[in-house]
Amino acid sequence: MKESFFRWLTEMGVEVTNLMALVIALGFIVLTSLMLHLVLHRVLLVRLVGLLGKAKQMWLPPQLQKRLFHRLAFVLQGAVLLGQAEIWLPRNSDSLMLIEMVTQLWILLFLLLSLFALLDCMLSLSRNTRLGRDLPLRGIFQGVKLVGSILVGILMIALLLGKSPLILFSGLGAMTAVLMLVFKDPILGLVAGIQLSANRMLSVGDWLQMDKYGADGEVIDIGLTTVKVSNWDKTITTIPTYALISDSFKNWQGMTESGGRRIKRSVNIDMTSVRFLTPEEQLQLKQAQLLAPYLSRKQQELSAYNQQLSDALNCPINGRHLTNLGTLRAYLDAYLRANANIRKDMTLMVRQLAPTSEGVPLEIYCFTATTAWADYEGIQADIFDHIFAIIGQFHLRLHQSPTGYDMRAWQRETVSHG
Repeated sequence: MKESFFRWLTEMGVEVTNLMALVIALGFIVLTSLMLHLVLHRVLLVRLVGLLGKAKQMWLPPQLQKRLFHRLAFVLQGAVLLGQAEIWLPRNSDSLMLIEMVTQLWILLFLLLSLFALLDCMLSLSRNTRLGRDLPLRGIFQGVKLVGSILVGILMIALLLGKSPLILFSGLGAMTAVLMLVFKDPILGLVAGIQLSANRMLSVGDWLQMDKYGADGEVIDIGLTTVKVSNWDKTITTIPTYALISDSFKNWQGMTESGGRRIKRSVNIDMTSVRFLTPEEQLQLKQAQLLAPYLSRKQQELSAYNQQLSDALNCPINGRHLTNLGTLRAYLDAYLRANANIRKDMTLMVRQLAPTSEGVPLEIYCFTATTAWADYEGIQADIFDHIFAIIGQFHLRLHQSPTGYDMRAWQRETVSHG
């Protein structure tokens, strides 16, 4: 083609010198490149994105899709430019060698950028899949980008120096210690990301609590070197990815998936208020609908047992009697089982803990039917509001340290009696 064009110019009476041939060749290469650029970026890619949008087949966000197509188009332009130069320019000429070097660098650069865009597209698509939610793909893709950048950088340096890439790769072996030091965090982060995904320890969207770093909230990003946590006060905490392997953390996702959130809180009962219930008090408590079945059953059981003791019942120690604390436990158990906001298929108990100097702890242990924080706190508050309000009906007292009001009341009583 080149010879035919120059032969035609000679036949037309135009003397073709080496300089003129070079100018014509460069002009044709530049003109071809400009035309190809206009056709690709102003016509084909615009129509392609438009057709995908009209057909509602936008499998990617428009910006990612446009970025990927445009970078691939630049790779194609570089390949065409390289082919045109080899056709129009003389072999082993300085101009050909210069254009070949520039276009090869161009192709390598946009191949790398196309790889970045492709990984971004894959990451965007994976967010709607379970695999993307379970695996820290962003950190893995960042690791691939880092390795790709290093490899392409070595190839570009080898191309500029005119040396074989194998020489540079062999030199990397001697610099292993330095590279391990420079890329310590990315390497540790990549290994940690693989361990997190393999053991299913953490995913984007999980509720993570890590007191050492002040993190308590939702995981919004798992990167190559850092994990971002959006705390409940809307602050952002960043944690080194490898710290999730070397240190301990709490993942609340299991609680969320179970559909129940645990209530584990106790009230302290004054031990001096614990005693047997009198028949009159039992009759009064029997009016409570939740407590009536328990009292009837328990009274029959105790009556059958005490009948065997006959005269020994003159001493209350010999018989079995209902206590106000045990009756309160039975009432709270029935109250929780009748509460529609409490899960009945999960652990539910009202238990007495070891007495301390603060009294007898009576603990509520159950699970709410919701995991939403605000709803959970409301359910828990309603339960303990009710306990505080009805505790006097069982002739019990809550234990609390004396307050200033208690001390002033005691002082006034002392003065009045003095």
